[in-house]
Amino acid sequence: MEYKNSLGQPIGAPVPTWTERRKPPRLAVRGHYAAVEPLDPRMRGAELFEAAAEDKDGRMWTYLPYGPFVTREAYAGWMYLTCMGDDPQFYSIVDLKGGAVGIASLMRVDPKGGSIEVGHISLSPRGQRSRVATEAMFLMMRRAFDELAYRRYEWKCDALNGPSRAAAERLGFSHEGVFRQATMYKGRNRDTAWYAVIDKEWPFLKRAFEVWLKPENFDADGQQKVRLSVLTAEALVAAWAPVV
Repeated sequence: MEYKNSLGQPIGAPVPTWTERRKPPRLAVRGHYAAVEPLDPRMRGAELFEAAAEDKDGRMWTYLPYGPFVTREAYAGWMYLTCMGDDPQFYSIVDLKGGAVGIASLMRVDPKGGSIEVGHISLSPRGQRSRVATEAMFLMMRRAFDELAYRRYEWKCDALNGPSRAAAERLGFSHEGVFRQATMYKGRNRDTAWYAVIDKEWPFLKRAFEVWLKPENFDADGQQKVRLSVLTAEALVAAWAPVV
């Protein structure tokens, strides 16, 4: 549907009932396989360092502006310096059966515009491509849309970071473009790829996550029966299907 003002110019759809949203609470949330907890170096610092230390090549830090951390003290020092504020709001991603496997944050929070970004995602080898990581992303997204009623949930990464871009698309984010020479880090240029989910899409994507996360979607060896990428692609088609 198109909207025009009194001058006949095209304008955006009205949002008459919108009110400013609250900021994310610094609270833990728990799922079937994962928990997302406010990052506390005293509670999870050692676990996070030990998990990250399994990445012998430092591959998980390539596209982040910090790391790798050689010692536990260096990692903890970075946490105390960087991760204790309200924006970014850092969380530990915790395997309920095996301890912390990585971190992520909610950031660039815009309560007036209803936009929030997930970022600073660093997953150790044991957390990568796992049910724990996927459910953690789902739990954070669910907080943004269901609990806080935000309109937009963003994912941004180095445009050369193929695994991050693939993860965003698997999770149901839509690619919106590339900002060329958006910033610099570690002495090099970064073109930034933008992805987002909006509130119209969320109910369909939420059902896709819930189907994928069911125990019966995994065989005795823990292998998925239906791929999440298939479910989220179908969800986006359904979200934008014409109303008959």
